[in-house]
Amino acid sequence: MCSVFGILDIKSDAAALRPIALEMSKKLRHRGPDWSGIYSSERAILAHERLAIVGLNSGAQPLYSPDKKLILAVNGEIYNHKEIRARYEGKYEFQTDSDCEVILALYQDMGADLLEELNGIFAFVLYDEEKDEYLVGRDHIGIIP
Repeated sequence: MCSVFGILDIKSDAAALRPIALEMSKKLRHRGPDWSGIYSSERAILAHERLAIVGLNSGAQPLYSPDKKLILAVNGEIYNHKEIRARYEGKYEFQTDSDCEVILALYQDMGADLLEELNGIFAFVLYDEEKDEYLVGRDHIGIIP
């Protein structure tokens, strides 16, 4: 099981928070020993510790939209990712083979309503740099806390 966390709506010195975020991430590494990734800006920090299950060679996170303005850290598995990916083929430029990247395509198209389209077990933090907005979501039953 992976781990994700975020420091959102930063109003203080983001550079000072980054080392703290890295230390927090290290404490969660036992949940995801296969990859560590962090996104850091003046407004948000997202961290991800990955346990590789699907997309073994292309699951580095956080995930980014093609324009790099949407950032996603996610734990889980999207069961209907192939159907969603097929629906957005030619409309969204997928960057990886990760099952979870479909969340970015759905968000660009539907905003927060994307949750209704997902079948799976997941928890995620999505940061929209352009709007300076956050979406935190999880599966309908809450299997992934």
